[in-house]
Amino acid sequence: MAETLRDGVYRAYLDFVETAEKKRRWNIFDDIPWGAIDPEIVSEENARAIEIFCSEELYVPDYSAKGLALVRPGFGLTWFQMSWAQEEARHGLVFREYLARSGLRTDAQFAAFEAKIFGHAWELPFATARQMACYGALQEGATFIAYKAQRAMARAAEDPVLAAIFHLVGRDEAAHGGFYRAVIGLELLEDRAGTVADLARVVTEFKMPGDGLIADYRERLKSSGAGISPRTFVEHVVWPLLTMLNIERREFKQAMKLRPAIEPIPAAEESVV
Repeated sequence: MAETLRDGVYRAYLDFVETAEKKRRWNIFDDIPWGAIDPEIVSEENARAIEIFCSEELYVPDYSAKGLALVRPGFGLTWFQMSWAQEEARHGLVFREYLARSGLRTDAQFAAFEAKIFGHAWELPFATARQMACYGALQEGATFIAYKAQRAMARAAEDPVLAAIFHLVGRDEAAHGGFYRAVIGLELLEDRAGTVADLARVVTEFKMPGDGLIADYRERLKSSGAGISPRTFVEHVVWPLLTMLNIERREFKQAMKLRPAIEPIPAAEESVV
């Protein structure tokens, strides 16, 4: 990694940590109004949505181990990966606690659920740290949009517990996405053409971590209302990301044209996250 890039990533990591410590840290036991769980409004639909979010978080050991092996030569990326893993682990725990405290899932159901998850291993979808930064920016952006929708539904249902959960985890996802955008911005300064090409590849081949690992993943997203459509993904994740990175659509579309022919993005009615 070039010295200027290494130094820039380190500063981005310091900014991430400083903001987290001063403004974003939260406590699963004190900051969620668990006593407000209302048996009259909890539902199996809630359970299916939260269960799929929880299942993706259970792969954090895979994400961490394989991500750390990829970025280990750089301090900023390595320490961010460890901070990210700790925050994502908290997300998995808060989702699990909601399912347990609401009575929507039993210990036996959790045991069976976890056995299925741990029976499969997640693999890195891309081979370089730069490509994975592009993937991280897209994946965190998609997850933030999904959590934002869940928070809105919780508020409409006057459910303060789920509203608080999705507010807090969504805020974390936004911060994670911000770090990845900062890294991509630095990569653009070092190698604009290569970085735009990598981003074009990742957009073209993008899928969420659970896709291909979790049984009936897309159908479960659709039926539970937990997912977002490819149209939403493009309009609310991809185009805003390009704007924030100062990449013109014409430049990006040209890079897309240079990509080899591969499977298209799923049809608009399917969920991608």
